[in-house]
Amino acid sequence: MKKFLFSALLLSSVATFAQEDETANAVAQDPTAVETPAEEAPAPHWTRGGSASLLFSQAAFNHDWTGGGTNNVAANLAISYAFNYKKDRWAWDNNLYIDYGLTKIEGDDFTRKTTDRFEVNSVLGYQLNNPQWFYSFFFNFKTQMTDGYKYTSGTQRDLINQLLSPGYIQFGPGILWKKSDNLKVNFAPATSKITTAKSRWTVADTFYGVEKGKTIRYELGLSLSGYAKFNVMDNVSFENILTLYSNYLDKPQNVDLDYTANVVMKINKYLSANFTFQAIYDDDAARAFQIRELLGLGLSYKF
Repeated sequence: MKKFLFSALLLSSVATFAQEDETANAVAQDPTAVETPAEEAPAPHWTRGGSASLLFSQAAFNHDWTGGGTNNVAANLAISYAFNYKKDRWAWDNNLYIDYGLTKIEGDDFTRKTTDRFEVNSVLGYQLNNPQWFYSFFFNFKTQMTDGYKYTSGTQRDLINQLLSPGYIQFGPGILWKKSDNLKVNFAPATSKITTAKSRWTVADTFYGVEKGKTIRYELGLSLSGYAKFNVMDNVSFENILTLYSNYLDKPQNVDLDYTANVVMKINKYLSANFTFQAIYDDDAARAFQIRELLGLGLSYKF
């Protein structure tokens, strides 16, 4: 419960600093002109946009270097894409996230995976009398794309997870507060959560909460998710993604937390410096916080 309250305060403080960019378009008209009125093009119902970044890092030492060190090279590809729909009182927001990174250390037999994320998030909303509030129904799916290993040495490794093992699906009705595409919170008090695992992983023991001999685990609980993105200064954006989940059926006080912060410092149209911080707490996976950090310079492109 402390994690839940702390995270709610974190989301509230981020939302306080979030700023929504507004633009106003003025159309000049000549009052003396006589023209046949032309039909205005309808506002587009769909808005689409995304970004891709490819970050690099390298360390290299020659044979005469006496300070110590190991040659290594790393790369990380991140893609995000949003496609949103708006018509009358209906709003439908969809996001796709792909994040994958590899590193190669001299002397190791294997190329190691540093990041692996595939996630789809969708929220359908029906606007209430207040334009910022919606009845909502959300769907979320996330997994990894390739096999994951625990490395015992540079020449030995053990398989610990793979595609859809685990896989996570969440869905449920709720209430959405949406000030803009860059600032929104969804509260879903009756959320179903399904964790999947292939049968090979539950032959001998529990796997990410999926009981021995089973391939899925069902949970019913409360979900709170928030998104805030704003500009800290010119060419520097700060994106926050927070998800909380409490399982009514088993230890509701153990709140699952997933928080990601992305800072993008744009150098020019194609170059940027990126910093990513992610903290995960899920006692079905590990009874401790999982922390990931990434800092790199690379290519970026918006589309």
